[in-house]
Formats: sequence, C-alpha cells, structure tokens
Amino acid sequence: MKKVKLFIVDDSAIVRQTISKLVENEADIELLGVAADPIFAMQKFKTTGLPDVLILDIEMPRMDGITFLKQIMSENPIATIICSGVAKSGSSKAIEALQLGAVELIEKPNMQTKAFLEHSKESLIRSIKSASISRLKKLPKSSLKSKEKSFNKIESTDDVIVQKRSNVAVGGKRVIAIGSSTGGVQVIEKILSSLPKTTVPIMITQHMPAGFTASLAKRLDNICKINVKQAEDGEELKSSTAYIAPGDTHMIIQRVGLKYIINIKNGPKVSHHRPSVDVLFRSFANEVGKSGTGIILTGMGSDGSHGLKEMFDIGAKTYAQDEKSCVVYGMPNEAVKLGGVIKSLSIDKIIEIIISTR
Repeated sequence: MKKVKLFIVDDSAIVRQTISKLVENEADIELLGVAADPIFAMQKFKTTGLPDVLILDIEMPRMDGITFLKQIMSENPIATIICSGVAKSGSSKAIEALQLGAVELIEKPNMQTKAFLEHSKESLIRSIKSASISRLKKLPKSSLKSKEKSFNKIESTDDVIVQKRSNVAVGGKRVIAIGSSTGGVQVIEKILSSLPKTTVPIMITQHMPAGFTASLAKRLDNICKINVKQAEDGEELKSSTAYIAPGDTHMIIQRVGLKYIINIKNGPKVSHHRPSVDVLFRSFANEVGKSGTGIILTGMGSDGSHGLKEMFDIGAKTYAQDEKSCVVYGMPNEAVKLGGVIKSLSIDKIIEIIISTR
C-alpha cells in the first residue's frame, strides 16, 4: 500500500515535533520532512520531492502561509491542511486559505498545544488521509491577487436527535439543507454568491472547528446578495438568508406552528463530526418533510448519507454533488449507494435547483 507523504511547515517547534510524533507509528503515513517556514520547505523539496499532503501554518517569518499557498496552488498543487489559531486575524486568513484551495482546516490552540494535538490525534489522522485523496486543480493566475472534548466514535444520530415515526405536518414553507466537508468551502462560496437576492432559507452544516464558522459567514455575507450568518439558537428562519452551523455544535431545525426555528445543540459527535450533516438532515426529515430539499456536497466519509436517505423516504427532494466536480467523492457517493439521492448534479445545476425552489 502506498504511503501518504506528509510535510509540516510551521514556525512552532512544538507543533512540528508533536505532529511528527503523532504520525510516526502510522503505517500508511510517511513524514517526508518539516520546516520552520516556506523558504526552508522549498529548499527541502528539492531533495525530498513534493509531498502528497502539506500541513501549513499561516503566520510565519520570511514568507506567510497564504503567499506560499498561492504559489504552490498555481504551480504544483499540493493537498494542504491549514493549521491555524482562532484569533480574528488568523481565523479570517484561514478562511481565505480554504478559498484558495486548502482542503482541510485544523485548529491550533493558543495554549497547551501538545496536549491539544495529542487529544485530537484521531481527527488529525483522518484529515491527513482525507486530504491525500483530494482532487486538486491549479489556482488560476487571476486568483493570485488578495481578496477581502471527547473524540469517541459515535455512529448513531439517535444520540442527538431521535427519528420521528409519525407523519410530518404538511404545508410548510420550502427550506433547503446543505451538508459538506473536504473542499466544501469553495463550493458553498460559489453556490451562495451565485444566488439572487430572494431565495428560500438555507441551512448549512460545513465540517469546521469552532471559532472559524463566524469568519466564514462574515466573508460570505460580504460577497453574496443574500444574507449569510452564523446560526444562533432560537432564531426564526427568514427568506434570503443562509445559516451556517457554529463549529463544534450540532444545528437542527424545529417547526413551531408555521414557523421554523433553529436549535443549536451540544452532544456527542455523529459520524465523527460535530456539527454533523446527519443531524441536520434528520431534523429536516422530522420537521420539514416534503417541503424540504437536501443537498450533500463534497467530503470524505459518510456523514449525511443516512440523514439524506431519511429525507428521501419522507418525500423530500434530495440531490448530491456529482463525482466530476467533487474534491472528495465520499459523502455524496455514500448517499447515492444508500438510494437516498434523486439525482447527482454539477455545481451549476445545484445552483439552478436552489434558485428554482419556491
């Protein structure tokens, strides 16, 4: 079996040493090297060759991570995982990195870095493996200018929200649920920025650490005609607004009379994730029924596949991003295999579906 070649670029010696230690006993991961900044990394690449996966810091001496990412993604794309802190500046730059082609985002704590990374080993290894199978595209030259807990394996959505067995009330307003993971930030940006001023409400679960989703929502709100915000517990859904699940919490929809209310919940991880797409989709099956539309986008694993099948079974419209346009054809593929997808669509066709939903 071919090993994933990993390279770490971070000016923190603790981060470099800790990640190196965490992967040293992984049979299918080979640590190609480490560097304190991109200049050193490029020098080492001449000897080691390019890695399959790069773990990249943002704030570094001599050359920052964003500049380096632009360079490699426009010349020889490498699957890049951004390791960033959640301070305001770092968070916004991490979102920019995802927009530029980074495929994953992991949080770097301000304190107790070593203990945090060791606690996050399972998630880190999964991110490396997910990144290694990503489909990468060269960054267009026009994009080179700057733009403005417990980790136990929990597989059952029942631990967060119980599936309703009774019929869902009919006659509700149309609402759309979107779930995505690896490569999803770029797709979500393309979708939301292509929508007209008037749309039905949209709820989005994107796998992302706590502290980054607010920056993502702010960035999208600045470039979209519709409103985009981080979801808040208890708020009523409004048209022409997209709500993004806060990192490290589950988001569900609840019907109260003719209104739809957002609930933000804690609870265990589902399908390795919090927020979980399965949790969002099940709540749509429970509360919205035939008036709901579920869309599952690029991502590794199976999160969202079972929830989308529940939506399909209740009569909702369900769609998956097609294999050709996915960075990782994991989550959509699992949903298709379960029989919960009406049709697989390109990103442009998904946009058309959302615009036509009334």
